[in-house]
Order: sequence, then structure tokens, then C-alpha cells
Amino acid sequence: MEKNSKIYVAGGTGLVGSAIIRKLKEKGHKNIISTYHNREPTNKDVNWFKVDLTNQAEVEKFFQQEKPEYIFLAAAKVGGIWANNVYRADFIYQNLQIQNNIIYNAYKYGVKKLLFLGSTCIYPKNCPQPIKEEYLLTAPLEYTNEPYAIAKIAGIKMCESFNLQYGTNFISVMPTNLYGYYDNFDLETSHVLPALIRKMHLGKLLENNDWEGIRKDLNKNPIERVDGTATEKEIMNILNKYGITFEGNAVQVEIWGTGQPKREFLWSDDMADACVYLMENINFVDIVRQMYPDLDNGKLKLSYTNKEIRNTHINIGTGKDISIKDLAYLIKDIVGFKGKLFFNTSKPDGTMRKVTDVSKLHSLGWKHKVELEEGIKKLYDWYVNT
Repeated sequence: MEKNSKIYVAGGTGLVGSAIIRKLKEKGHKNIISTYHNREPTNKDVNWFKVDLTNQAEVEKFFQQEKPEYIFLAAAKVGGIWANNVYRADFIYQNLQIQNNIIYNAYKYGVKKLLFLGSTCIYPKNCPQPIKEEYLLTAPLEYTNEPYAIAKIAGIKMCESFNLQYGTNFISVMPTNLYGYYDNFDLETSHVLPALIRKMHLGKLLENNDWEGIRKDLNKNPIERVDGTATEKEIMNILNKYGITFEGNAVQVEIWGTGQPKREFLWSDDMADACVYLMENINFVDIVRQMYPDLDNGKLKLSYTNKEIRNTHINIGTGKDISIKDLAYLIKDIVGFKGKLFFNTSKPDGTMRKVTDVSKLHSLGWKHKVELEEGIKKLYDWYVNT
């Protein structure tokens, strides 16, 4: 990518897209465009366009007018275990629509390169650990996020298929669980790490009887439309619903499951650095040659090889994991919450362990920089002060 290349970051208002935009700006790229639908963008250094990415006509009109050269496809409908399980139709339909519209128009309008972002939830529920790229589609998926995972698998296969049939340069990356600036702290839909940070922050405010702080937090991010103007009783009712309660004289925070499942977490700016690195340095044919070193070193005509070219996606992660219980106590210490933690074993655990094998990524020349404790401290400071 040249510094003046037109780069389209789909999903620029979210955790992933905003991190990629920051990284591109940091590296001197000036011609960045992005789209939004519901959430008004705050980054004024980017040219924004209001587009419903699930709408085929709107997306094609955008490509006709703007003709991006490079695309980071970070737009997606995302959520935690509860949201994935309850809004199953929304997750599969909206994600398929977004992917189909952008990937097809990237081919149709001659985009030079596209990077599609998926998620490690694409892998089987009882996958061997650490998870290698080759384990895709080898066993059943975790039920609670099956619709989302199927949509992301379709995106990988769409990129591979367009490359093989039409010679496009579309690559796919599968980041592990991400956290970072502009994360989702809505307790109804958030992932485990930001949800734990917010619940323990509210728990700390409650044990300090800091109602001004509680109202400030709810004004920034209401819970089911309950904001800082609500009565103390209304606020306590909504906090109780989301597991922030008084048990005797102590505040207690509920955590779903046993705490035994282990998860891997990656700082979002590290993820963005990996994506930009791969966009700048690695092409689809490089990934195929790594898989099949004996293939022609000249012009690689992928559609005419006798090899089965699959699982060309790349895991992005740290290769390290932590139990939810240990994560909860780490966050408790960083936030300064003094109360109790209650692990509700009647709630689902999800997959018991998920840690990626990142040897392919390391062999391509990239490794993470931010460790988990440092990242949580950064995120909590940002959440409180932004």
C-alpha cells in the first residue's frame, strides 16, 4: 500500500475497525475512508459515508463512487454468549449480508487486496489445543455461537473461492478474543473482559456509596435505557439484574459459569498492527506457497493446481490463555473492587479451552507486544477517563 492509496476500513466505528484506522494513521496513510450505519463516528481524520452494509444496492453505489484500492473488512454484528444465542437469526443473516456485499463488490470493482477479519469461534467446540488453522470444519461447532461462526466460515471460503476462480488477492485472518479502546461495555451484549471491567467498576462505586460515579457511568452507557437520571431503586434493580448485588454487608459481582474455561485475549492495537503488517507484506499466493513449497515459483495459477487449497486463513493471537476465574481476580485487583465474586454454575461455560496456535503468523514475521495485565490497565484507565 502506498501512503496515498485509498483504503476502506469497513466497520471503522467498532473496536476492530477503529484500531486499524489508528494504526494506518500512525503509519502515515492519509486517504482512509470508512462507513457507518447507526453509531455516529467521532474520528474526524477519516472520510465517513453512511451506508447500510447489509443493503446490496447501497454497498454497490458506494463502491461505484469511491472505488477503494484496499479493504479491511472489519464490519460485523458481534456479541457475547447471551447475545449470540438469543439473536441467532440476526447474527447469521447480517454477517452473511455484509460479507457477501463487500467481498463481491471488491471483486467486481477491481480492489487490489482485501483482508477479511473473522474470529476463532469458527473452530470446533472440542478442538485440539492449541488450535491450528487446519482444524477448521473437523467437528461440530459450539452451539451458542454457531450462526455467527458459520457466517465467518462462509467469509473465509468466499475469499478462497474468489482467489481460486478469479485470481483476486483476498486474505483472511482469525483474531482471538479482542479487547481494547472503543470496546463494547453494554452489559446486555458485551464480551466477558469488558463486561467484567464494568461490573467490577460499578461494584466498587456501590461499595463506596459513590452514587455520583454510578450515575455518571449510566449516563455514558445506560443499561436497558436506565441512565443516571433514574431513582436509586431503579438503578439497584438493573444492577441486581446484571449480577451486581449486596450479599450481607458486601457487594457481590456475579460471573457466568464455573470460571474454569480458559481464554486467550489480544490487545486490539496489536491485532491492528498484525493486520496492517499482513496487508503490506503477505499475499494470498505467499500463504499457498508456504503450505505447498513445491509449487511453481513463477506465476502461480492457483485454479490449475492439483492441490486442495484450503485453510489459508491465519490465526492472530498471543498463543497464551488464562482461566475466566484468574481473569476475574486479575480485573478485581486492577479495578480495586473489594467485594465478593460469585461464579454462577447454573449458567453456561461455553467451550472449555480456546488458545490459538500462532506458529503460521510467527513464521510470517509478526508477534504480539502487549501482555494481558498491561492491556487491562490501559483499558480500565481509558474506560474511566474517556
